[in-house]
Order: sequence, then structure tokens, then C-alpha cells
Amino acid sequence: MQESHITAGIFDLGGVLIDWNPRYLYRKLFAGDDAAMERFLAEVTTPAWNRQMDGGRPFSEAIAELQREHPHHAELIQAYFDRWPEMIGEVNADAAAIIRELRAAGLRVFALSDWSAETFPLARRVAAELELFDNILISGEARLTKPDPRLFALACERFGVVPAETFFVDDAPANIEGARLFGLAAIPFTDAAALREALSALGVL
Repeated sequence: MQESHITAGIFDLGGVLIDWNPRYLYRKLFAGDDAAMERFLAEVTTPAWNRQMDGGRPFSEAIAELQREHPHHAELIQAYFDRWPEMIGEVNADAAAIIRELRAAGLRVFALSDWSAETFPLARRVAAELELFDNILISGEARLTKPDPRLFALACERFGVVPAETFFVDDAPANIEGARLFGLAAIPFTDAAALREALSALGVL
């Protein structure tokens, strides 16, 4: 392994380590009618709506407002919170193995994720691999979402890392660009094999 200036790594969670997808729940609720499910997810509980909770908005407030707008979908909207754990899929075992290897090599590893502060404790119950991180900052706690540079700054301060000595892994192109502009060594995540190659090129694996 070549010598590297990198001393720490920051990982996104959803889409990198943890498979989160509301379809895991709503396929059950829509009884196989995928077209109706996709309309619901695109027009009612949209990604933009979910992002509000990632930014710190209480689920109770957001759900009540959405139920007033879509009263015929009230139960389905309520399920977004009540049955939220059913949206969690498998932990990416290969990504977890990489994190373990980084720790064994002496790097500090952290997580920075867009996630509601209300649902993150539920994720901890089903994803023991979250204990691999030295520290975790979620957007719902900070009330900021990626790629806001203020969130990257807060993460670096919280974790005690220097951007130029830290890599950042995320599956969202906008977040990768934001991290790169902030000064982190940004690595777009597609799969664990490609991540391993990128980390090898950085000299940390």
C-alpha cells in the first residue's frame, strides 16, 4: 500500500452502507400494483417531502399537513412513519468489510447522512454495523442537509478532521460535487468493488 496523506474517511449511509427504500413497505400496501405505488411515491410522499424530515421537520407535522392535502391517502401517509422500519433493507456487507479494513489500517471512520433524527434510532436497532463508526452526524440533528457546505463544516468540526486529509463517500452526485468543492477527497459510490479501487488509488487500502 502506498503512503497516503488521508487520515480519515466519512461515509454516507443510505445507498452506501444501508439499503433504504420506501418501496419495500409500499409494495406490500399497494398489493402488487406497482404503477399506483410509483404514482403515490412521486406525487404524495415525494423525495422532496422526505427531505423535509431529513432537515429536521417533525414527522407529525409533515404527515398532518400531507393528510390534509391528500385525505384519501391518509392511512398510507401515516404508514410512512408508523411502519418506517419496513423500508430498511440489507446492510451492504462488502461496504461494511471495507470500513472494518480501514479501521484496522488505523484510519478514523465517520458517517454523515441525510436522515431524520426521529427514525435514525430505529436504524440503529437493525443495523449493528453503525457501531463501526467513530462518530455519526445526521442531517436531522443538524437541521441542515447535504450538500450544504455548513453541514460539511459542522461534520469536520465534530469529527476533528481536516478536509484535505479526509475522503468522503456518497451515492448522490450533488453531494459528491458539494464535498469536492468543500475540499474533501470525494468518491462517488456505485458499488463496493469500485469503492475499494478508489480507496486503493488513495493509498488507504
